[in-house]
Order: sequence, then structure tokens, then C-alpha cells
Amino acid sequence: MGKKKGRAKKASKLNNKLEDAEINKAPHTFVFPRGHVGSNVQQLAMDMRRVMEPFTASKLKVRKKNVLKDFVAVAGPLGVTHFISFSKTTSGVNMRLARLPKGPTLHFKVLKYSLSKDVVSSVKKPKTSQGQYRTAPLLVLNEFKTKDSKTTDINSVNPQKLCATMLQNMFPSINIHKVNLNHVQRCVLFNNVEDNRIEFRHYNIAVKPIGMSRRMKKIVTQRNIPNLGKLADISDYLTNRGDGSASESEPELDDQTSEVELPQKMVGAGNMKSHQSAIRLTELGPRLMLELFKIEEGMHEGEVLFHSFIEKTEEEKKLLEKSRQKKKSDKEMRKKQQEMNIQRKEDEKKKNKEKSIAGMKRKLKDEEQEDDDVQYYRDEVGAEPDEDLAPPKKVFRKMRPKNDKPKIKTVKFKSSKGNSQNFKKNFKTLSKNTNVKKFPSKKVKVGMKRNRK
Repeated sequence: MGKKKGRAKKASKLNNKLEDAEINKAPHTFVFPRGHVGSNVQQLAMDMRRVMEPFTASKLKVRKKNVLKDFVAVAGPLGVTHFISFSKTTSGVNMRLARLPKGPTLHFKVLKYSLSKDVVSSVKKPKTSQGQYRTAPLLVLNEFKTKDSKTTDINSVNPQKLCATMLQNMFPSINIHKVNLNHVQRCVLFNNVEDNRIEFRHYNIAVKPIGMSRRMKKIVTQRNIPNLGKLADISDYLTNRGDGSASESEPELDDQTSEVELPQKMVGAGNMKSHQSAIRLTELGPRLMLELFKIEEGMHEGEVLFHSFIEKTEEEKKLLEKSRQKKKSDKEMRKKQQEMNIQRKEDEKKKNKEKSIAGMKRKLKDEEQEDDDVQYYRDEVGAEPDEDLAPPKKVFRKMRPKNDKPKIKTVKFKSSKGNSQNFKKNFKTLSKNTNVKKFPSKKVKVGMKRNRK
């Protein structure tokens, strides 16, 4: 009997399956620039790609010849659900959020932006660890008006509600009862400053214990413990004010709004369950100031649901709807015609195949009939048939091309004093049947004799 699997192996296998299922359910994104955007916008796209990790294609390569259809074709098998694209025009930088496969598409104008490297350089103590990008960030939405306005128009769209729903679906959902707080290391903030103006920030989340002096924190949190060899007791270090400033022995002032009671143990010294800790946010970048100006129904196309700059009358809306329906019907007609052409070609191909198979069968029957005649003569007479009676065998000869010239052979004769007569005789007999040219090195070119006029 084989060795039975232990409980640990079975549990790990089950956990791996659950993790794979959660990863497949999570939304995935492509972040890429479109067209000629310059180095700064390219770096901005790379920073946004870093924000969306780990559920994004971090090594996606974009070429100049790539169009939107190329990304859509690749996105389906990879399970990608959203596109974030950056483009640049004469008026400024634009950002688009698109939901696959049928939209909608949100168009933003980037009013201001700062790259991650600029934000990190301005922070006093930046957090640049790679481990924080192994888990998805926490989404925070502020001041979004998600309630529908009281209007009688059925086709009216609340842009802020649609934008909030779009942003929520871009990040994985969190179950507050099962979430592991150690996995929440980053947060993304979308703050609706004014109507359709959104501020974007990206922060690192750190938890530190409170209610202790700075000297105690040095002993608890830091790896390198200060030198206590000259002191008789550790209390001398905690109460002594002669070495450092007076503020070192005083408790550090913490903001009361950032103090929380931890529901579970977290990574870091002093972060115990049911203990008071303070939350510290460190900005990672990039920073963006966005303005929502357009919403399309489809994937970068379709009916315009909202536009902040252009307002159309009912007649213009009807004309646009009519032209859109005409394009849709023409597309369906072309699709049907293409399917009919494909079916017709398949039928012709099938008929030609049947004809070729029938010809091959007919040829096999003729050959079998010839073999039967020879065998019948052998059985009746008891001898092999004569060559005159036997059917002629088909001889296939390789045809030479018309422009193919005959090959010229080179014959070399040894001309010594002893065999000069033999050389002359051989030369005379050879010249009767062939065209011979004599060379100084006593080489003779031999070719086929031709009739000359």
C-alpha cells in the first residue's frame, strides 16, 4: 500500500485551490500608453501599473503598431476585466477607464500629476519595500454622490455614481470578517473635490504601538538595541535625562483620530491584539488631479451617456441614434454575407473533394481490371502471356526543359613522345562523332554533334 497523505498536505492543497479561485475572481487590468505620449506620461503609466499590482500585467510590452483590438484579443484568455490607458493631445493628457468586453468607458482629463519618484523624494521617511506590492490596495472613496437625482428623464445618468461603481469594480472586494490585516499594506484614495473633479492618492499603511516613550520604542521596535553596558539598570536609561533631550523621555504625542484597537495581532513589535495602536500613512505616489468629462456606453465607442462640455438637442440625439442603428444593421448584413460566402466556399471545396475521390476510385478500378486479365490468362492457359498480348506498361520519363543545354564533357589526353600516334588516332576518331576544341593545356571539350547550316 502507498503512503497516506498527511493532514498538512491535504490542507495546503485545499488552501492553494481556494487561493487560485480567489485570484481568478479578482479583477485584472492592463495599464498602457497609447500613441506618442513622451517619457513623463510613459513613466506615469508605469507608476499606475505599480499601483494596480499584483492583479495587472506588470511586464506588458506595447509597440507602436499595436492598436486597441490587439489588447482586446489578448485580454479575454488572460481574464483581464479593465483597461487604463493614457494618451496625449495638444490640449493635455487624457486617461481612460474601460470595462471589458462591452463598456462603459470613462474619459478623464489629467489636470495635474506628479510621478512616484518626485513624491518619494519629498517624503522624509519613504516606504519602498517590495513586499507591500504583493497584495492589492484598499480602495477608499470620498464625497461621491451615489444617490440618483429626482428627474423624470429615464435616459439620464448620474456620472458620479457610475464612476464610483466603475472604481469599485476595478479592485478586489474585501470580506471584513475574514480579511487578514497583515495583507492590507496599501490604500488608494479617490476624493471628489468638486463636481466631476477627482483627486487620486496612493499611501502605505503602517501600524505602530502607542502609549510609550521614545526610548521605550527604541528598545521595542528597533533591531539594534542601544548600548546599556555603562548603566546599572535599564530604568536608568528610561528615566535619565542627561544624555538626550528632555522630550525623549516624554510620551510621543499621537493623533487621537488615528488610534485604533487592533482586532487581531499584526506584524511589528508591540502590535498585539486588543492593544491601542496608531495608523501611519506614508505617500507612495503618483498624484493625479482628474476631471471626468465624458462617458461612453461601449468599449471606446457607442452612445455618449454624459458629456460635460457638449449638450445636444433631442433632434441631434435622434439623428445620432438613427445613424448608429444604420451602422449596426450594415454591420449585421456584412456579417451575414460573409457567413454565406464562407458556406459557399465550404460546399465547393466539399464537391471538389468528392470529384477527386471518384476519379481516384475509377483509376484503381482500371488497374484492377488489367491485373484481372493477366491472372485469368495464367489460370486458363497455365503459362505467362506473350509480350504482344500483355498490356503495355506505362513508362514515365523525366522531361528535360527546353532551355536546358547539353552538358559539355572535358577529356584530357596524355601526349608523350611514345604515344603521339595513338593520340592522333584517338583524336581523329573522336572528332568524327563530336565537336572538339583543342586548348593549349591539351584538354578537349566533348559535346553532342549538332547540324550546322
